Amino acid sequence: MKCFIDSNILISAGLFPNSVPDRALLKALSPPHKAVVCDYSLDEVYRVINRKFPNRIRDFESFLSRALFTIQLVQTPTEQILLEENVRDIDDRPILRAAIVSECDYLITGDKDLLEANISVPNIITPAQFLEL
Repeated sequence: MKCFIDSNILISAGLFPNSVPDRALLKALSPPHKAVVCDYSLDEVYRVINRKFPNRIRDFESFLSRALFTIQLVQTPTEQILLEENVRDIDDRPILRAAIVSECDYLITGDKDLLEANISVPNIITPAQFLEL
């Protein structure tokens, strides 16, 4: 089962060990699951960490370098898809596009614009919902 991990989950997991997002990421990294992120998400992660948590950059880079040994990194497709129109925030659309093109079963996020997009494939869920599966 492929699980696309949104950037907000990576940030929370990296900065707050044992949090719900961290536990969801650990589950997504464990068989039979496979965690997926895209290059667009990683760029967003670094922008947020540098802006909001500059004193935690080294800790986060250490976390991310370990995590990327088991997370599949995919390129963000440039060609738009019709379902993107369901996502209010245009900055979130590449995330959805990458999750769809990489054929993920779940997109795990805390982003309301994605959660409220009314899209069924992939199934867009919160970390808590993923842990309940």
